[in-house]
Amino acid sequence: MTVALRPLRDEEFQAWRDHHVGWYAADLVDNAGMPAAAAERKAHSDLDRALPDGLATPDNVVLAVEENGLVVGSVWFAPREQHGLRHAFLYAIEVLDEHRGRGLGRRAMELLEGELRERGLPRVELNVFAGNARARSLYRSLGFAETAVHMGKDLG
Repeated sequence: MTVALRPLRDEEFQAWRDHHVGWYAADLVDNAGMPAAAAERKAHSDLDRALPDGLATPDNVVLAVEENGLVVGSVWFAPREQHGLRHAFLYAIEVLDEHRGRGLGRRAMELLEGELRERGLPRVELNVFAGNARARSLYRSLGFAETAVHMGKDLG
């Protein structure tokens, strides 16, 4: 299996965007308990705000994950600075459903770490929903540590 990261192409962006909105909205429903209509609105709004100029949005990088030349997922990150320290914020990493369970997410994360080092970004941070046990397990196995926990309680 040959896995590689490459820049998403302009002609691929709209399909990626449409898919990402649906994927993110589903994650909000499944793992954040958000109603579907609200999740859809939030997904569109968040993506419009984060990538107003699509792939030309400064300081954002969207990469295709390829296995043997076939696109099997994507990675989206942006350099950030906090407290005078530079890091990458990983907005999203996804392996398409039909390609999951074969180690592609792990390999993509390993490749991403190399990409970030080459860009002079010595740290990567991300958010993951508590209910996304599969992703949390992967991140922990790759050496990520929880740095904050957001909690809530329904009072109804």
